[in-house]
Amino acid sequence: MLDMAGALSALDWWREAGFDTPIADAPRNWLAEPPAGAPAHAPTPARPAKAAMPATIAEFRAWAESVPSMADGSLAGRRLLAEGDPASNLMIMIEMPEPADAAAGRLLSDETGRLLDRMLAAIGRDRGSIYLASMCFARPAGGRIAPASLPAIADIARRHIALAAPKRLLVMGQAASRAILGTELVEMRGKLRIINHEGVNVEAIASFAPRFLIQNPARKADVWKDLRLLIGGIGI
Repeated sequence: MLDMAGALSALDWWREAGFDTPIADAPRNWLAEPPAGAPAHAPTPARPAKAAMPATIAEFRAWAESVPSMADGSLAGRRLLAEGDPASNLMIMIEMPEPADAAAGRLLSDETGRLLDRMLAAIGRDRGSIYLASMCFARPAGGRIAPASLPAIADIARRHIALAAPKRLLVMGQAASRAILGTELVEMRGKLRIINHEGVNVEAIASFAPRFLIQNPARKADVWKDLRLLIGGIGI
């Protein structure tokens, strides 16, 4: 009787000889029609259905607070949700919370937030009169969104925008521009475009992320141009 080593050796010999398909003892007519009632081929496994997304902005918030797992790796009870007025006609979407935001319990709680507050004041707004949201509900490890997670994160962000249905959308950051607008930031900057998310038309513009502006203050003039374009002639 062959032991395990001998059996594996015999299988290797047959494989090297070119016999790599199981063969039955009895001959089979491969051209014959299958028996009546038998499937012509093995059924394709059904793909799992996509989880149902919230249908209202209130449901979205409740879902974001309680769903156990998300593509961004955030945990229920430790997520930073949108702030401001969800009925506002101006929505700002950033890529992710800043390192200090988790402890502060709010988005853009450090110098990036102070910069945003000055930007809003320049156009006659404050955080109470906009809707500020983040694509990621928690800051990813290393401050970078994993490429494999980006499509699912983008789906959630686009549903968020569709439910909020703002008139104008300011997308801040390269990853956000790619995910939400499908365009590189350099191509989208300085151009106000109409995008359609789930039947909702939104006029959108992309600009630099707050952290980038802190590190590159010379680009603040470019953002001011973006803000002027955002508010020009729309009556928001």
